[in-house]
Amino acid sequence: MNRARKTLLEKLFAEHGQALVRFVARIVRNTEDAEDIAQHAYLRLQKLSDEKELDNPRAYLYQIANNLAVDQLRRGKLHSEYVSQQMPAEGETVSDDHADHQSPERVLAARQQLQSIYEAMDSLPLKCRQAFLLHRTRGLSYTEIAREMNTSVSSVEKYILQALKACRRRVGNH
Repeated sequence: MNRARKTLLEKLFAEHGQALVRFVARIVRNTEDAEDIAQHAYLRLQKLSDEKELDNPRAYLYQIANNLAVDQLRRGKLHSEYVSQQMPAEGETVSDDHADHQSPERVLAARQQLQSIYEAMDSLPLKCRQAFLLHRTRGLSYTEIAREMNTSVSSVEKYILQALKACRRRVGNH
């Protein structure tokens, strides 16, 4: 990395480091996670700036941090939902049938399925992924998503449908 780019990243860090951590902390609601995500955002920006000239490095930095934070929330929610589905309900006894669901093969298959979903999400266009995650992780309605993304409700519907199809394809192919 040339000196000018290194200086740019150092300047960005000095000017926006704490603000970026606060921005991410509002999303993930955890300061330690926010610091880690901010650090990863700087590393990704460094890699990106090595490949091409950036018009607005600050905007890229915040978008990268936002994406990383949303990805972390999504992974946490998917993991929690999966675990809660696999755990017996309160008062329910663990039967042989339930023990079969917890077999190593079943756990491996579930992890592979979850990885397929992550890959499907990563392959989606930005607006499609953003609409889907706003709906699934924050529980926003299509109208709220349309307002936040500054687009029409029908576009939001199309984005979410596209995301669902991509997930089904990935999981089905797996």
